This record gives sequence, structure tokens and C-alpha cells, in this order.
Amino acid sequence: MNLETQMRELAASARAASRTLATATGCQRDTVLTVLAGLLEETRGEIFAANAKDLDAARAAGLDEARIDRLRITDKGVDSMAAACRHVAGLSDPVGEVEGMIKRPNGLLVGRMRIPLGVIAIIYESRPNVTVDAAILCLKAGNSVILRGGSEAYHSNQILGGLLRRALDTAGLPEGCVQMVPTTDRAAVKHLLSLDEYIDVVIPRGGEGLIRAVVKDATMPVLKHYKGVCHIYVHADADQDQALAIIENAKVQRPGVCNALECLLVHREAAQSFLPRLAERLAPQGVTFRACPRSLALLGPSAQPAAADDYGREFLALTLAVKVVDTQREAEEHIAAHGSGHSEAILTRTHDRAMRFLRTVDASCVLINASTRFNDGGELGLGAEIGISTSKIHSYGPMGVKELTSLKFIVFGEGQVRA
Repeated sequence: MNLETQMRELAASARAASRTLATATGCQRDTVLTVLAGLLEETRGEIFAANAKDLDAARAAGLDEARIDRLRITDKGVDSMAAACRHVAGLSDPVGEVEGMIKRPNGLLVGRMRIPLGVIAIIYESRPNVTVDAAILCLKAGNSVILRGGSEAYHSNQILGGLLRRALDTAGLPEGCVQMVPTTDRAAVKHLLSLDEYIDVVIPRGGEGLIRAVVKDATMPVLKHYKGVCHIYVHADADQDQALAIIENAKVQRPGVCNALECLLVHREAAQSFLPRLAERLAPQGVTFRACPRSLALLGPSAQPAAADDYGREFLALTLAVKVVDTQREAEEHIAAHGSGHSEAILTRTHDRAMRFLRTVDASCVLINASTRFNDGGELGLGAEIGISTSKIHSYGPMGVKELTSLKFIVFGEGQVRA
């Protein structure tokens, strides 16, 4: 069987399974997750053995230690995956929820029912825990899922996929509900992305290069974010002590994640007093600054002149672009020009100013007097997330279980016909 045919059959199997899964009870879907939690804990030795093959291959291929660390599955990692299974199983079931039932003048009752998206393909890199995290969220929302992890995690992903199939069998659901792409050939992804008759949506998780490649080839909708270029704007009336703590958290806590701060905008009336304090606080922690001409001298020896492309850049490191602005409007225009639609924040004591920022700034999460690091499914009360979407259709921001569903209209009549 050639690769194109193999991918078509895999996708067709997922489509057939999705119809069964859509009518499964919430109890059945939760059973898959709780059984999987137990299997993960019981078979951790086998998981570690498979993971060791990937780690050995990664070292032989010369992968850097950071990538090897992302690939590694530890006891803590297994415990975390099992806990995630139980946590998601305990979330409320969105499938079948009816919203906004109204009675029309002709007597029809019209509402909207929440339904699964259908078949979701997820293309991802490195971390094998994504195999479990993505699958359990899709299953909880009633979707079949096709998983294609990175070649560096092949053995780890395959054993985790096998555990998912065992859990599905225990709950009486078809194996096609979770499909693992059984090859590392990159051509398999291109074939999958052409199968819009079977796959409803694709979600890429990884670097900007991977996401752009998926968008280029996909024939179905893509839920994506290319990068997280997050800004904080410090207005002249901001509480400076509070602002220092927020900026430190947003930049230093985990600089390599998509909701970390990448560019700081400071009102000119605050710059003289605030920026030296900022440098004094962050420079000892290893932060360096790419500064505009007005901020350069205020930030001391840890600053260097900003290049044009430092604004709009995702550093994913302890590097912070800084610019002094004359007005809030200038800050908002800078964000419009250089932001990525991910997370943007304003620090101010003025309610009207904050509300204007909320209305004006276009991002999946806009914050007032809080760190950009809060744009996360768990922190925002979703329980868990499959990723953060900067696409406005079909979802904007962190994607939890509910965001992996859609709504259809339902109509109850008593014999009405249209005039």
C-alpha cells in the first residue's frame, strides 16, 4: 500500500469512528480517560524503554540538550499525564448542551446544541506528552483525532498511542477514534492535509516554520498561532512597584514560552523614573535590553540599541525590547503594527484608559494590571488546553474542551410551514 492510500484509509477510519464517538455517552468517553490514567501508571517501565530509544537516537543525531530535555519522559511526566487524564475526565461534558432556546412568533422553539467538530488532526513536535494531552481533550469533546508527532519522539508516541487504543477498547469504542500516523515520512503530513473530506480541522503545535508549512498545504481550516509577540504598556499613572513585579514575572519566570513578555512600551512621563528601576531589578537576573534611543541611556550597561527587526520579534530568551512612547495611542499603534494577536497588557490606574485599551487592542487575551503569563487555559479556568489560537475563526485564545466543539441550530415545531 502506498503512503497516499495509507493516509486516506487512516483518515477514513477516523471519520467513521467519529460518528460512533459523537453518539457515545459522556460516561464512555470519561471511562477512556480514567482507564488510560491507570495504564500509564502501570506500564511506565515500557514507556521509559520506548522513550530511551528516542533519547539515544536524539543524542546520536546531535540534538541539543534543551530539545533532549523536552523529549524526555520522567516519573513526574507519567504522573502528570495520568493526573491530566483524571482531571479532564472530571470536567463537565459540553456535548449536547443546548444554548439560547427562544420561541419565535410562529411558535417554533429555536436553540443551538453543542456538537463535536468531528475529526481533528494534530501535527506537533518534540514533547511526547502532547500525544496524551491532545488525545484526551479531543475525546472528551467527542472528536476523533489523528496524531502526527515529531520523528524524534516516534517510539514514545507509538507506545502512548497503543495505550490509548487499549483504553478505547475497554470503553467499547473503536480504535479509529485515535489514530497515530505510523511513519516518520514527512510526505505523510502533506497527504493528510489534502484530505478535507475526512478531516474537519488541523491544529499545528510547534515552531513558526512548522505552522507556516501546515497553513500552506492544508485544505481544511487551521487553528494556529505563529508566535507570541506579547507587549506590556506602562502608562504614566501606573503603580511602579506593581509594574516592576508584573514585568519581572512576564519576562523572567519562563522566557521561552509563547505568553512571555517580548516588548515593553513605556509612556515618556514615566520613563525617567521607571526604566532605571527596571534595569536594576532585571539585569541581575540576566535580562538584556534592546532599547530605543530615548530608553538606551536609562537602562544602563545591559542595554544596546534596538534594531528595526527587534520590534515584532519573539526572542524566547532573557531579551526584552523597550520603547518609549508619547501617548497611549502610539502604544496601541505599535502593538497593531508588531503584535501577533497573542497577549497584550496595560498597566494603569485609570479605568477609562484601561477600557479603551481593552476595546482597541486586538489580541486573544488583553489584560489590565496583570502579567501576560496568565494567557493559559488552566489559569483562565478552562481546566486544560490544547493550545492557544490566534485565529479568530473558530476559536480565539486558549482552546479547552468547549473550544473543540461547535454549535448547530436545533428547531422544535408543531407542524409549522413557512409562508
